[in-house]
Order: sequence, then C-alpha cells, then structure tokens
Amino acid sequence: MALYEDEIDSTPMVSSLLNKLANYTNITQGVIEHEKAESEDGIQRVPVNGPQMGTFIGVFLPCMQNILGVILFLRLTWIVGTAGIMDALAIVFMCCSCTMLTAISMSAIATNGVVPAGGSYYMISRALGPEFGGAVGLCSYLGTTFAGSMYILGTMEIFLTYIMPNAAVFKAGTGEPNGMQNNMRIYGTCCLAIMVLVVFVGVKYVNKLALVFLSCVMLSIMAIYAGVIQSAIKPPDSQVCLLGNRMLQNSMFDKCQKTEVINNVTTPTKLWTLFCEGDLGNATCNEYFTQNNLTVIQAVPGLLSGVISGEYSNKITHQTIVEKEGKSSEPASDKTSEMPYVFNDITTFFTLLVGIYFPSVTGIMAGSNRSGDLRDPQRSIPTGTIMAIATTSFIYISCVVLFGACIDGVVLRDKYGESVNGSLVVATLAWPSSWVIVIGSFFSCCGAGLQSLTGAPRILQAISRDGIMPFLQVFGHSKSNGEPTWALLLTAAICEIGILIGSLDNVAPILSMFFLMCYLFVNLACAVQTLLRTPNWRPRFKFYHWSLSFLGMSLSLSLMFVSSWYYALVVILISGCIYKYIEYRGAEKEWGDGIRGLSLNAAQYALIKLEEAPPHTKNWRPQLLVLLKLDSDLGVKHPRLLSFTSQLKAGKGLTIVCSVLEGTYMAREADAKLSEKVKGFCHVVVSSNQRDGFSHLIQSAGLGGMKHNAVLMAWPANWKQSESNLSWKNFIETVRETTAAHQALLVAKNIDSFPTNQERLGVGTIDVWWIVHDGGLLMLLPFLLRQHKVWRRCKMRIFTVAQMDDNSIQMKKDLQMFLYHLIELFNMSISLECVLIFQAQLIHDKNTKSHATLNDKAKPTSDRVHMTWTKEKLISERNRLREANMTVDQTNVRRMHTAVKLNKVVVNKSQGAQLVLLNMPGPPKNQGGDESYMEFLEVLTEGLKRVLLVRGSGREVITIYS
Repeated sequence: MALYEDEIDSTPMVSSLLNKLANYTNITQGVIEHEKAESEDGIQRVPVNGPQMGTFIGVFLPCMQNILGVILFLRLTWIVGTAGIMDALAIVFMCCSCTMLTAISMSAIATNGVVPAGGSYYMISRALGPEFGGAVGLCSYLGTTFAGSMYILGTMEIFLTYIMPNAAVFKAGTGEPNGMQNNMRIYGTCCLAIMVLVVFVGVKYVNKLALVFLSCVMLSIMAIYAGVIQSAIKPPDSQVCLLGNRMLQNSMFDKCQKTEVINNVTTPTKLWTLFCEGDLGNATCNEYFTQNNLTVIQAVPGLLSGVISGEYSNKITHQTIVEKEGKSSEPASDKTSEMPYVFNDITTFFTLLVGIYFPSVTGIMAGSNRSGDLRDPQRSIPTGTIMAIATTSFIYISCVVLFGACIDGVVLRDKYGESVNGSLVVATLAWPSSWVIVIGSFFSCCGAGLQSLTGAPRILQAISRDGIMPFLQVFGHSKSNGEPTWALLLTAAICEIGILIGSLDNVAPILSMFFLMCYLFVNLACAVQTLLRTPNWRPRFKFYHWSLSFLGMSLSLSLMFVSSWYYALVVILISGCIYKYIEYRGAEKEWGDGIRGLSLNAAQYALIKLEEAPPHTKNWRPQLLVLLKLDSDLGVKHPRLLSFTSQLKAGKGLTIVCSVLEGTYMAREADAKLSEKVKGFCHVVVSSNQRDGFSHLIQSAGLGGMKHNAVLMAWPANWKQSESNLSWKNFIETVRETTAAHQALLVAKNIDSFPTNQERLGVGTIDVWWIVHDGGLLMLLPFLLRQHKVWRRCKMRIFTVAQMDDNSIQMKKDLQMFLYHLIELFNMSISLECVLIFQAQLIHDKNTKSHATLNDKAKPTSDRVHMTWTKEKLISERNRLREANMTVDQTNVRRMHTAVKLNKVVVNKSQGAQLVLLNMPGPPKNQGGDESYMEFLEVLTEGLKRVLLVRGSGREVITIYS
C-alpha cells in the first residue's frame, strides 16, 4: 500500500472503515461529540450500559399503555353520549387515521438508516435539519411531558372520585368546581413525586411494572367485552332516576320517590327533602319538582334493547343540566344550581371533543422515543408501533359502537357517573364486577404516566447532547447507567405545571397541539425526502408511498386548527421561535437534511427560469461584483467599500465579493480558503497576476441567471506616486473589460472617507451630474442609497449640462416633465438644476458637424488594402500618420480643457455634497492614451469629498411607465 501512504489521513483503508461500521455505537452523534469533549478535558469517559429490549416490551407495550389510557375509561363514554355514535366514530376515525399515516411515515424513516437514541427527534432532525429537528424535538418533549400530567390527573380523578372519595381534603360540590381541582393538585403532586422516584431508579423497573399495568388494562377491556355479552343475556340491575327529563344524582337519596307509605302513613322521602322545605302538609317545593314526575330507567338496557337507534345523532347542547332526549317535561323557571341534578361542567362542541379525544392516540411515539434502549430499532419501531395502532384502533371503534348499543344515552352524558351512585360509567357495563374496570383504569393511567416520564427526559437528553441549543447542554448529563438525571428533574417541574392546572379537560388540548405538530413534521420529513429522490433515501418499509405522507401532513394540520385554532397558533409560534433561535444562536450542524436539498432543487429551478429571458427593465437591479484588494496580511485594503456595498444593496439582490491572490493555487490553497470565510457569496481566485485574476472573475463569476451585471471597485489612490504603473494599467483594463462585457461599472473615489454602517449622515445632498444618458443608472443609485439609514436624510439633486447648440428653454421644460415622473416613480423629493456652459462644447454628439469633420480627418481616404509599396505611397502614409498624431494631441488638449471646465462647475455646485455621482467617460481605444485618460479622470473629480463614477451597461434600467 505504499502507493497510497500519503493519503491515509484523508482516505482511510477499507479495513478501517469496515471496523467502524461493525462497532457502530447505538447513541446519537451529539453523545459521541460530548464524550470526546469530556476526554479532552481529562475526565474519564464512562461507558453507557442500558437494557436492550425487543419489539414487544420496548415498543408495543409502551404504545399500548399510552394509547389505552385515561381517555378510554374516563372520557370515551361521555364523548359518545355527547357527540352521538356517528360523530364519535368520525372523531375516532380521523384521529386514528392521522396516527396510522404518521406511523407509516415514521416507519419509512426508521427503515432508511440506523436510529440511535432520541427517537422521533433524531429522525426528524436528520431528515429536515437541526432547526426543524430542534423545534419538533422540543414540541415532542413538551407534549410527552404534558401527557404525563394528563395521566397523573386521570389517576387522581379515578382515585378521588371512584376509589376513595372520602380522602378529599377539600369538599367538592357538583361537577368539578374548585374544591375538586385543589384535591387534584395536592394528590397529583404527591403522585408525581412517587413516579419520579421510580423512574430515577431505572428504566428496567419501569418496564417490569409496565407489564403488570398492561395486564390490568387488558383485563379491564376483556371485562367490558364480557359485560356486553352479559348485557345481551341479562342486563345489569343499575337504575337511573329522572325528574321530568332531568337526571338526578342518586348518591344523595336512596329511593326514586317523592313520598312513601310507612305503616299506612304517607312519609316524604329523602329526595323530597332535597326539593321541599317544611312539613308535608304545608311544604314549599321547587316548581319543577312539583310539576314533573319521577321516572326510573335502566342505565344499561343491554345489547338487544335497541337503544342504539336513538344514539346516532349528536346531543351537543349548551344546557347546564344533563337531560334525556325525547322525554317531555313541564318547563319551570326555578333555581337549579342548588338542586341534586347532574350538571355539565363545560360547554361542549364538536371541535372541543376532538381536542379532548386526540390525546388517547398520541402514544405512538412512546416506543420510538426509547429507541436508544431497543435492540433493533429499524425492525421494532415499525412493527411494534403499527401493530399497537391497529390493535387500539379496533378497540376504540368497537367500544364506541358497544357503548352506544348497551348504555342509555343520558347516562353516557354523565361524565362523573353521579347518576349511577358515583361509579365510573363504563364500569356499569363490566362483568363480573365494576371494580375490575376501576382498578384496571387506575393502573392504566399509572403505567402511562410512568412511560411518559421515562420517554420525555430521553428526548431532552438527545437534543442537549447534539448541542444545537447551548443553554440545554446541562440536561445532557446522565448517571453511569445512562439515566438522564437533570432532564428528569426538568420534566418533573414542567409536569407539575400541568398538574397545577387541575383539570384533565384543560390539559388534553395542550398536548394535542404539541403532538400534532410533531406528526405534521414527521410526515413532512418523509414527503421532502421522497420529493428530492436523494440517493440515500431508500426506505425498506414496503407499505410506504409518498401520497400517504402528504395525506398525513394535511390531516395533522387540519386537526390542529379543528381542535383549537388559538392553541395551534401558539404552538406554531413557539416552534417558529425555537427554529429562529437554533438558526441564529445554536451550534451549526450538517446532517445532509432534506430542507437544504429542497432549497438546492428550488435554486436550480429558479436559475433555469432566470436564463429563459433577460430581466425586464422594471426588475433590473444592480447585481454587484465587488473587486477587493488584499494587503500582505490578507486583510482588506478598503473595508469601507464593503460598507458602501451593504448600503447600496441593503441585503437584497446578488452581491459577490471577490479578490485575487498572486501566485499558484498549489502554493496558496490555504490562503484562498482562509480568505473565503465570509458570510455571503465570496470568491477568491489565485492567479499569476491581478489583471488576469480580475478578468477571470468578470467573465465567470456567478451561475446561470444569477450573474453580476455591475462591477464595483475602488479608485487606485496614489497612482501617480507609485513606482509601478501596474495599478492604473490594471484599472483601465478592468474598465475596458466591463465595457466589452456590457456590464455597468461603479468606481468609488476617496473610498476611505465614505461612511460606515454605524454612522448617520446629517442633512446633506446626493448630487447627480447627468451629462450623458446611461440608461437611468445614475437616477437609480441615489434612490437605492436612500433606502439605507446612513443616507436616509440626504436629498437628491440632479444637474444637467446644456451644450452650445441646445435649446436650453425647451430642455428645461422636458427635464421638468421627466423629473415629475421620476418623483412619482421613486416617491422622494428631487431638485433639478440645468447648468448652461457656452464657452466650450463639453460633449460632442456624433451627429454634430464638428464631430463629423474630426472623424473625416481621422479616417483614411481609401478602405482598400495595398499589397505593394511605392515611394509615393510611403510618403503619403507618413503624412497620414503625422496628421493622426497631431489629431490625438489636439483631442487630449480638448478633453483636458473640458475636464477642467466641468470640474470647476461641479466643485462650485457640489463641493459640500455628501456624495457626487458623475458619468464616467469611456477609456481610449488605443492604449497610448491610457495615462492621459487617468489624468482626465483625476482632474474631473478633484476637490470633491466623495465621488462615485458611474458607467452604464448600455441598457435601460428604469422606466417611468407602469
């Protein structure tokens, strides 16, 4: 291998590469970088040894526990009763379809490459870039954390309402008032502390408990199905008391009667005492109680009762009291707040129900969030997640139908089971005992809470170790067994915020938004990768198709605004802020993400479209090629030229900053790369001399339609005192080349006196000396400069020169009309002054007599070429050359005289101007007059503070017509 020994450092051997692939570590890139940094600091690196799990324990069980959680047992019956069977099925179908489409997209990403720790965050960040990955990762983290709050609140609701209602510290009235919320806050905080301790011990213990909790969940679901079968044979004896069409809390009385006969004596019941005051004979009773009768109905009529026929339509109302549909009652204007009715604690509508139900399907990320603990994430994540979604979707759909078929609709609308002796509504259907459902739902919520507290810190740890947000780096540290301690503490603090809200119905829409944002970007990641058709996009998941990603993305976005449009806007704003923070303050990462590939495709398409036709005059703007010179230390000689460039462009359009290093590329490769470390378009060329380098840049800079149309350079200061004439000769050759390339030229004289971006020029003027028409570039440049804060206070003045044979009066009228249109176009004040110079013609038009005569003298009398020489021809040729030299001398004298006279007028009018713009004369056609040309320009601009010589490209750049 001696042939390749010099390249071993940059191109390692194949055996070395294969060894790295074989020993690939199952942690994120950020973790590796973090460990390297610790080794450099002298701290011993500790290997991370976590449990390795398969598909069933690592993905399927966590997903099942999170999906079959609090909503199934505590809110699904209420959703079915409130929305009706058809609308409830629509809600379940939309939410389950969204999660299934997202799981398919997530499976495509997971099977496209190795998935280290970080789960959904890692997959999205490597597909869409660190900005999107960080934003979605934090949304996933916050959603998982608030999910933990929801599950803990569900656990406490079951405990305080159905298991031990006497344990409440604050006594609650009907519904869920402040007393109930305070109890939830106290007990929820204690429950959170216990769960955090369990998670702190280790994830393997959570997994062992998870199997126990899931067994309880499955037993509860089996008890529901068994109860459905039992109801078809023998419905359970569970009765509900109605007063008119209003449902009563039967925990407050024992008999659904107004009076009863005891020992042949009519006696008021306990229910009667709740509505009446005084003795039976002269009592004062509630008006509605007096006018309506009491009715007893079955809470669970059974599968064959036909109750499902009345539950298809929705029952969404704005009534405070739960009433039975289709049952008549006598209206009454009575005070109902103190009566033992069953109340609706919130006003319901379809979109609210979507927001409350959606958290029940958000557990699909539970397995992928723990990808670092999986033995084979590529196989386990798709299989376990999709199987969990399919199983739970079947359970939800079947439960919606069975609840509507077996339980009376008015009972389904009783959220807290107050009409069935304070029991869980779904538990009334259970067999053999309602306690199977109560205990199973309690452990289901506990298990889901533990899974959330396990997954959320790992997401935050993965984000922190990637280093994309510097302020989160402290949460990347972990114990020796890999447990993210600091991330767990932050998760507990945020989870406590959700618990302090104190209401499951208020927390559910919050986490719905965060998870829907995650699902949106998972689908977007797949769609972008498919559109780009990148070589490394080869998902092995055979059920994936790009249309599924677009459908999932559309459905996720729709559900966000359907659930809660204001929460959706807040989450989008939070994601946008995180995105911008990572973009401007976070660490730079390059993961070959799809957004940059999409930008490349869009740029390629735009470049091709730009080349189809030249830009219209309305769209013309100076696209600058800035020619910079460097000193011996590779520093910019005139840094204020860059300031002037930014003032002229204001960050819009194309600007290419370029320079030339003299020498050979092999010798100065490092210097060229060092000089290119500038934000923006920078081009450094190594050439044998500066003239050839700038010539190459003028010809080849840019790409396709994004090429420069103007060149900006500094005037060669002290060109007279320089020992070498290369500086001014290179300058003139650059002028010639820009003219030949039909590009505009801007030459800034006295550039070191130009203002920086931090300066603010006071009241002054920008004077435009319009001598020849250059297509309007002279008029456009002051307008662009005045857009910048440095030149904003300066006013624009236009001076024009009238020749001896011009009609000055008519010319002034024409200029005033042109000025009127110019003011309308630029929307700024412009003053006009016409300078009349009759002593000499400053500019000779090609159509004037003097110019024609001069050209006739300079032209040879014959266009034919003589192949032989005679004495007469030789004498004639000598005379012609002598006459031509005399003509050149006369032309130089006349041009110098013109420069002196024009300079005198310009200095007289514009000596105090902040900036003077002048038409730049063209260079001489023969190189013999180059030095005289430099003298002309020097004399023309002498005595002025700041000068910008402008030479147009020969095309119109402004138009006054719309």
